[in-house]
Amino acid sequence: ETEIFAAETIGEFKQETGRSVSYMVVSEAGASVYSASKLAAEEFPNFDVNTRSAISIGRRLQDPLAELVKIDPKAIGVGQYQHDMPQKELTEALDGVVEDCVNSVGADLNTASPALLSHIAGINGTIAKNIVAYREENGEFTGRAQLKKVPKLGPKAYEQCAGFLRVAESKNILDNTGVHPESYDAAKGLLEKCGYTTADVKAGRLDELHNRAAKLGYETLSADLGVGVPTLKDIEKELLKPGRDPRDELPPPMLRSDVLDIKDLKEGMELQGTVRNVIDFGAFVDIGVHQDGLVHISQISNKFIKHPSEVLSVGDVVTVRILGVDLKKERISLTMKGIKQK
Repeated sequence: ETEIFAAETIGEFKQETGRSVSYMVVSEAGASVYSASKLAAEEFPNFDVNTRSAISIGRRLQDPLAELVKIDPKAIGVGQYQHDMPQKELTEALDGVVEDCVNSVGADLNTASPALLSHIAGINGTIAKNIVAYREENGEFTGRAQLKKVPKLGPKAYEQCAGFLRVAESKNILDNTGVHPESYDAAKGLLEKCGYTTADVKAGRLDELHNRAAKLGYETLSADLGVGVPTLKDIEKELLKPGRDPRDELPPPMLRSDVLDIKDLKEGMELQGTVRNVIDFGAFVDIGVHQDGLVHISQISNKFIKHPSEVLSVGDVVTVRILGVDLKKERISLTMKGIKQK
């Protein structure tokens, strides 16, 4: 109902002004859990639970990871059988997935919240709060080395967390990459052997870095620089894209300006949609109508798959074709077979 209201309002606005406005659907899963939590009360002590929920949903559009880490993964729906599983093992597995996601993306040391920082390797809740307190008392971090001044963040914790924390404002461009401080000498050595400097990293002038490194030989460079070949290739990858966020490589979010009615759907139509749920017998896809369409497991891939999760994940943006529409039962059958996915 909210989406229909928004679409109709946008339509009226376009008719009156000739200007187009788009909107995006954001999952509200777990927002009510967050709004009633101790963390939400600390962040927004003067707001009621409804306002906190609205803020949480809005922030998810800005940075989904930074906001969703504040919610127990079980509260956002992780599968239809989650309540049948041993809860301790499920919690440990989900916490591990969240930590892997956060460490894969990294965190900006000058903007990350305690909730996000606490999922970085080597950082617990107390250290996360100490990092934010240090930032508030002393101003923005100007380099990773300043982490050593944070109370209770010892050498071991620094060793574990430093490579996952970015400092975009640092004069040392390597502080804004996934290169660990222990590998800075190796990174500078690689640049020097390939005829570059850190200034070239900052300016994005490393077009020939890979070719030059390959010509010199990774095994030779590895031996000269004292790091393994996999580490050397990771360093090269980070130097090519300082400040890189792996999420930039994902499909962009879908923006809409109107809502289709199920009556508008015709067999053979191709539409883009977002995977909302993956279950044993298929996947439900939001294609912009009130009802999600079902892609049966037999219609997901041209090759045999044992489970839809082999191909699809919640949040994937896919192109589907309408197989059939049952207006009476309000069911939409979709297929992905024979369609080239972007």
